[in-house]
Order: sequence, then C-alpha cells, then structure tokens
Amino acid sequence: MTETGAGFRVGVDVGGTFTDMILADGAGGALRVAKSPSVPSAPADGFFGGMDRILARSGVAPEAIDAVLHGSTVATNAILEGKVARTGLVTTAGFRHVLEIGRAEIPREANLFSWVKPRRPVRARHIFEVPGRIRLDGSEAVPLDEGALRGIGDAISAARLDAVAVVLLHSYANPRHERRVGEVLRGLLPEVEIALSVDVLPVFREYERTVATTLNASVQPVVGHYIGRLAEGLARREIRAPLFIMKSNGGTCPPDEAARGAVHLALSGPAAGARGAAWLGRLAGMDDLLGIDMGGTSADVSLVRDGEPARTTAGKLGEHPLALPIIDIHTIGAGGGSVATVNAQGSIRVGPESAGADPGPACYAKGGTRATVSDANLVLGRIPPHLLDGEVALDGTAAERAVRTGVAEPLGIGTVAAARGIVDLVNANMTGALKVMSVERGLDPREFALAAFGGAGPAHGADLMRSLGAGRLLVPRYPGILCAIGLLTADLRYDFAVTRLQRADAYDPTATEAIFAELTDRANRRLEADGVPPESREFQRAADLRYAKQGVELTVPVTAGGPVAEAALATLVADFHSLHERLYTFADPGAPVEIVNLRVEAVGATGTLVLPEIPAASKRRPEPAGERPASLDGNGAATPRATPVYRREALLAGHVIEGPAIVDQLDSTVVILPGQSALTDRHANLVVTEGTP
Repeated sequence: MTETGAGFRVGVDVGGTFTDMILADGAGGALRVAKSPSVPSAPADGFFGGMDRILARSGVAPEAIDAVLHGSTVATNAILEGKVARTGLVTTAGFRHVLEIGRAEIPREANLFSWVKPRRPVRARHIFEVPGRIRLDGSEAVPLDEGALRGIGDAISAARLDAVAVVLLHSYANPRHERRVGEVLRGLLPEVEIALSVDVLPVFREYERTVATTLNASVQPVVGHYIGRLAEGLARREIRAPLFIMKSNGGTCPPDEAARGAVHLALSGPAAGARGAAWLGRLAGMDDLLGIDMGGTSADVSLVRDGEPARTTAGKLGEHPLALPIIDIHTIGAGGGSVATVNAQGSIRVGPESAGADPGPACYAKGGTRATVSDANLVLGRIPPHLLDGEVALDGTAAERAVRTGVAEPLGIGTVAAARGIVDLVNANMTGALKVMSVERGLDPREFALAAFGGAGPAHGADLMRSLGAGRLLVPRYPGILCAIGLLTADLRYDFAVTRLQRADAYDPTATEAIFAELTDRANRRLEADGVPPESREFQRAADLRYAKQGVELTVPVTAGGPVAEAALATLVADFHSLHERLYTFADPGAPVEIVNLRVEAVGATGTLVLPEIPAASKRRPEPAGERPASLDGNGAATPRATPVYRREALLAGHVIEGPAIVDQLDSTVVILPGQSALTDRHANLVVTEGTP
C-alpha cells in the first residue's frame, strides 16, 4: 500500500562504491534503508538509482517526501582528479605569482629532498592583473582601473575559460574593488562562472584565500551542472520536496548556495559521517568519540568532543590548503578495495591504490585480479560469501587466487597467513590515522570510545579498539549508511567571518560589537531566505586569537552574553590562554594577544531524526543463525574454524554475544574477537567491550 502524507525525509549519500539511502518517517520514527551501486562516471545516475530503489521498496509516494538531503563527492573528486573547469584568476597588479610563491614550507609528511610543489589550480597564462589597490586598513591607495577590465574580459574570452576567480589584495577589509570587478566581468562574460574571494573566504592570508577561491571557481560549473541534473530528475519523479546539500562544516545548504560555494562541498560525505557518529554517540551516552569510517576506497577518521565533531580552518584537500571552516577529518587510503602488493624488498603494501567499484576486488567477479582487503577478509571468513543480503555474490575462489598469487607466493607463505597479513597491515595503517587525531593532539585514546562505521569499518573495529586501548566500540545499527543518517541529523549551517586585526593594547569593544552585529545580520538574512523561522535560528560568536608574532590562530568561542564589552574581551583572552595550554601544554598569560578574525556561525534547525527502539530480549544469549569457518584470533597461520554467525536484525535489546563471533547484516559485517563481548542497546547499536559486560 502506498503511504502518503507521512512526512518522510530521505538521505542519499553517494560514495565511490555504493550509494547509501535512508528514509525516515518523522511521525513514527520508522526507518527504511537501502544500498545500490554507485556510478562514478555519472554520479547523478547513482543518486537516482538509489532514490528509485528505496521508494519502490518502501511504497512511499513522491508527494509524501518532505525533504531530500544529499552528501556528495562530486566537488572532491573533480578537484582530486583534475576534472575541473578551465579557470582563470584576476588579481591585484603585482600579485600574479601568489599561487606560485605559496608558503615557504614543506609538508611535515613529505620527503625533504624530493618534495615538489603541487600543481597550481590556475595556469600562469590564465592569471590577469588589474591596477588598483586597497590598503590593510581598508582605505583606497590606488583607484580601480575599470578601463583595464575590458581587455581582461577579451583575454578571458580568447582563452575560452569557463570560470574566473577574483582575488584582490585586502578585499576582506574593503570589498568595493572586488565586487566591482565581479560586476563588470559578469556583464562582459555572462556565460563564465565568477567567484569572488569576499564570498568564498573573506579573511586574510592571500595564498590560502586565493587557493580557496580558485578551487571554488573551478568546480562551480561541475557542481552547478550536477545540481541541475538532480533538480531535473526530482521534478521528473514528481518529488517536489526541497533539496539540501551537505557541506564540509557539518551543516546543509540549499542548492543555489551549494552551486555558488562549491568548494564548501569538498568534504560533504565524510562530514555527514562525523555528524552522524556524534549524534549517535550522544544517544548512546558517549560524548567523546574517535570515528573511523571505512568504505571501499578510503578511511576517514574524525574526533568528537562533548558531543560535537571537532572543526578546523586548517584543513587540506589533496595537496591544497583548505582554510574554510570544516569538520576536522583525516583521510587515508585504506578501504575494502585497497590493493595489496609485495615490493622488491619482500614487504606487503596495502593502499593507497584502490580497485574501486570497477573492476573492484577480485571477489566481485567483475574483472579484478589483484588482491584487496575485501579479498583477504573473505579468505579469512570475516565477511559472508555475499553482500547486500545475497544481492551481490562474492567469488571466494577468485579471492583466494588473488591473495595466493599476489601476496602468498611472492612471500613464500600460506594463503591464510597472507590474508591475515593484509588485514593486520591495513589495521596498523588505520591505527596510525586514529593516533594522528588523538595522541598527536595530546589526547589519550583510552578516554574515548571508538565508533566504527562505513561498509567495512565494523569488520575491523574490534581489532582497532584493542590496538588503541579504547574503552568501548560503538557499532551503529546501520553502520554502512551512517553518512546517510548523518544527513538527516544535520541542520542548515553557515559560517560568516571577517579579518579585523586588534593589537593587545588596542582592543575596541565597540567596533567588535559592531562587526559581530553586522555578521549576525547577514546570517539572519541568509536563514530568513531559507525559510527558517526565528525561533529555529541560533548564532554562535567566536574569534581567532594568537600570541603576538605567532603565525597560527586558535578559534575561541565568545561565551559572554550580551553586547561585547571590555570584560567580555578579557574573558575571551583568558579562554585563549586556557585553550592554548590544553592543546600545547603551555600558555603565557603575560604575553600580548592579538584578535585576528571575528566569526559568526548560524544554525537553522530543520527537524530531528527519531531512532526507533527495539523490544527487550527475554533471555541474555541470542541463538546464532548458523556458523562459518573464520580466522579471528590474530594467528595468521591458524586454520579458519567454525565461528557462530548472528543476524543483526534478530538481535533484541539486552542481548549479549561473546566472541569469537560474527554479526551479518544488509550493509556491513561486525567481527567480535575472542575475549570480547557485544551488548545490544535499546536502539539496536552494538557496544563491544573487552571481557563480559
């Protein structure tokens, strides 16, 4: 029977291998989930393949959909693969080499003697200079030469550029010149996408601002075309619900904003996963989490403190700095499709190369022949001989052959030992990534719970919990689609910022309050345009501070209520000292502190997801659905032995499973090691601990 008028919301997360979907009934909290293969060459096809599947299976009519929320890797893939628009840059006369100069530093993880600067997002011949100059304080030093813009327009047209970034010196202090350049170029070049730095990243540091704006311009046509296809497809299916796109800051925005600020979608999918983990952790009483989202290609590590994902303005996208407010995520090439090879020195290497979705791991029987992590897990019996509850059969013979010929024979060891070596190595890589987000930041992983999600995460979560020494492992009810769940828990979120440097001896409370008021007004107007009622709007003020002569700032919330006064600024500086000590183990309360950037974060609440509860178990131990040979004890030479297998949907609240055991479900497989046990909570999450709960 077709359901109508129930107020359904749909989350669609398009990943590199699978498209994950969740449909939630806002009235009763009923959830329906589905997965379908992604189409990397045509992401919109993957989106609608998933949409059609979940609507057909649930029997929900298009008119019953209230909202469609979407996480996408379109912008990320376009930038990383270099499949972007032909882009130009208009900058202040004398600054054409800002991208080439960059920063006089070598990335810490790079080889000091072989590092090569990354390719710049704009070719040198496509950089154009316009006379005119704004000073640091926002005053005009040299008037803008509008006459030169016609020649620049002709050169852009002759170069057949599809997009242009406009980044003028100190435009964050006075945007008049930059906005005028944008206005003139839009009149001269109506078919060319124009991105202004005052709209993308209106803060100081010319290199980072220029990188962000040029990347934004380069993906505007790509994202705009993609969003246009989504709009057409939804209309064709008579789905008239509003579409919201996930941003890197953990919030959503409407399509028009996503198209203009395309670079803000750079970490759309991983941000949704971190948001979902934080939401689920709060529900399970775990406010401090380390999240590991392991999919087919990569593993994304996130940090949750006090129920909120950690954020940063010092991220990276590939080799490019990304100075936008984003959820802090550390990504490595460790997924189910990560390829295992043996080098000339006889060592196993796993990743970052991936077999992807096509041809995929050897066990997918789509032409892949090289051993991958999924093949190793299948050889060890850690995953079932099929995916998606039987929809995708796995070829165990092909997996065994790939591991044997690709790893076991070159090393002169058995196939099971080789498979165990592949799993151990990818686990070591992920443990290292988890320590980057914890130990390297002065945090003790033993004080955190580990949340393992993504299609492959729960198969490795127990090993990672043990190697980290984390207290608990949280495996969501639907781990393979947690990113899609995160979409349904996200609110509209915008970040507004401006650089206004204030020296330690010249704080100006009146000017600070005026700037905060201006930013809040802009934020209010943005939420009003999105139709968010006043009672659903929240605004958080913050400032970036640093010790004088430092080159790095810390973002500190403004906790004092009411208008900014001297006392509020004193509290802000004191909070900066405390934060500096917590992060770096020292502070200097007597040193002068500078206020650099002022920020306002605007949140528009769009609704809450209700996670249904499951019935309580009448007995503590559930009955296994069967068994299969599996090697879970960490001994690579061990022959797989009969291991109990449970079905996730058959577990009830209070059920306890003792390892070694395996829990299979539609979207993932959970491995429980010997000496561990898993408790099913009232929301059907599994909480794994060492020993018996």
